[in-house]
Order: sequence, then C-alpha cells, then structure tokens
Amino acid sequence: MTLDLDGARERFEESTDFTVGLEEEFAILDPETLEPAHRYEDVKAACDSDEVLAEAAAGELIASEIEIRSGRGETFADAVAAQQERRDRLFALVDSMGLALGAMGTHPWADYLDQRIIDTPHYNRLREELGYVAQRNNTWSLHVHVGVRGADRAIAVCDRVRELLPPLLAASANSPFLDGRDTGLATVRSEIFTRTFPRCGVPSPFVDWDTYAGFVRLLERTDSVVESTQLWWSVRPHHSFGTVEVRICDAQTRGDEATALAGLIVACVAQTALDLDARGVEGWVPLSDREIEENLWRAIRHGAAGRQIDFRTGEEVEARAVFERLLVWTQPAREALGIDVVLPERGGAERARAAFEEGVPLADVYRATVAETAGTYSRLRPLI
Repeated sequence: MTLDLDGARERFEESTDFTVGLEEEFAILDPETLEPAHRYEDVKAACDSDEVLAEAAAGELIASEIEIRSGRGETFADAVAAQQERRDRLFALVDSMGLALGAMGTHPWADYLDQRIIDTPHYNRLREELGYVAQRNNTWSLHVHVGVRGADRAIAVCDRVRELLPPLLAASANSPFLDGRDTGLATVRSEIFTRTFPRCGVPSPFVDWDTYAGFVRLLERTDSVVESTQLWWSVRPHHSFGTVEVRICDAQTRGDEATALAGLIVACVAQTALDLDARGVEGWVPLSDREIEENLWRAIRHGAAGRQIDFRTGEEVEARAVFERLLVWTQPAREALGIDVVLPERGGAERARAAFEEGVPLADVYRATVAETAGTYSRLRPLI
C-alpha cells in the first residue's frame, strides 16, 4: 500500500457508509505442546488451494500467526456470515495439518527470541527498521473496518473515536500472561505493541483531511514511512478501503465474543458519524491526549474489572457501566444496522486469571482457551 494520498481521499469521497470488514488474528500452535508453530508459509500455501481462504488468509509479521479477513460486507450481518465461513475453513484446514489455533492477545509463555519473522521484502524491511520492536511483537488482535463517506468526515470520526479506545480495549482485555507468569495486567499485549511501535496508540486529533495528509506527506518526505501500513495508530483512516479502522482490541478467546465486540465497534463508529451529521463538531470539546492516556492505562491494568474516569464530570465510573453507556448511546445505530451486542459477564482475561488463581497450571489454562477457541470459532469443532 503506497502513500497515494490523493487517491485515498478519492476513495473516502466515494466510500459507502457503514460497510464492514473484520480481521481476526490467530496463533499457530503445536496441539500437543501448545508451543508456537512457525508454520505460516505452510498454512498459507494450503490456504492458497482453498477458493475462499486464498484471498482471505494473510500473514502478520511473525511465522506463528495467521489472519483471516472477511472482505467487505455491505452490512454487519454480511461481514459476520463471510467471516464465519472463513473461520470454518481455516480451523478445518489447520486441524488437517496437525496444528491448532489460539486466540488470546499474547502467548502465555513463548519466548519472543525464538520466533521467526516472515521472510518477505515487506517484513524484512520492518525487521531492519524496527529491530527489537519487531522481534518482540508476538501479539494477536482483532481489527474492525467501517466504511465512512467523506475524507474530512472520516478524520472527524477518527478524532472522536479516540476517547472510545480505552473502554473498547477494556472490553476486549484478554492477555494477562507473558513469559510464563501473571503480569498483573489485563492486556499486556497493549504494552508490547501499542506502547512500543512507532506511530501507534492513540493519535492526536487531526481535525481535517488536509492536516492529516500534510503530516503523512512529511513522514514520507523524511523517509519515516514508505507505505500506509506503517501508520499503526489504534484508530486510523484506511487508505485503500475508505474505512475507519479500529485496531485497539486483543484477540478474543471465544468466537461469539469476538463477533459481539466487533458489533460494538461498528456501532460506535457509525453512531459517531451519525452524531456528527446531526450536530456537527461545534460544541464538542475533545478529551486531551493525557486524559485519554489515563483511561488507556486503566484499561491496560484492570480491563473490564476496573474503572474509567469521566473527565467531563470528574468522576470515576465502573468500566462495565461505561460499556452500558456505550450500548445506550449506540442504540440508534445498532437498530438501523441490525446489530445486537451481548457482552460477557467476565472477559477473557478475567476468566483465565481466575482459573490460574484457583491453582490451575498455566499450561492447562491455555489449553482450555485453545479448546474454547476451536469450539466457538468453528462450527465444525476440530479436535484439540
């Protein structure tokens, strides 16, 4: 993806509101040991023989990871149906290869020094550019694309979605373990990826497309970036698709929870756009970077079990109460788009940590999540 900013602007001007694309990342595992299996090339080669997975499966930096993409759905239901077919095919395929798939934000004990980066010009360039940061990034996530018509409007939506990133991260928190221990965090993945990659995390507001494009052109002119995929912000305008992409969330252990979380994200982006259409940006004062960062830390540390700060009232609010507020606020968008969201009583990090604190060995905790992933993402239920 090159930095054709004029072409990107045209794609946003021609984009269709509230189309949806889903991207889900999985760890490729040895089903016996649950160690990462550096088999991306083998899995991708097998996917290339499948009429659906040939276009849907992709790599993401490390050789123990595979991603599936729904492609563009005209509705959320269309994207979910397409992604379900891709899930079914991928899980059946890896099962036939004697492999398994994991879906947490991190691997609980894998040594990042043992992982292999995919041998392509693109990823070799990232390894050369990022060094330790690329090598350290053994993480998995959920990305959601939502079509937004109009370049300036897409930037305004991104600006407003910034303050929603902490509660969305809290709702997704699913990476409490790293290096064979409980980190004490709900999402240590965020400390590995979001906090270390350049041009990542929560961006400052850009206000309009010209300001955004001017900054990106500066990065290109100073040899900071050569393609748009090097803009890793947790919410960003996607140059190729004409979408607002939300990239903050951990991978989800359960398929139904991944779908619900994606639905909430789509609703948040759509409701933001609808509110802007109805009331414009006048009178809306964005939260400062430091205010959003404070809530982001709370999400990283405590996830859904913690509290967020309502900086407009100066009060703490239980994270789950914030989720309920989001559901109430997005009701018009959800009704218009046919999106039903049911969030779990306990998130992935809470469930896994509770089992570990009850004395279940970490390997058994992870094995249970891998089995849960197989049984809830795929309707074919491969054996683990």
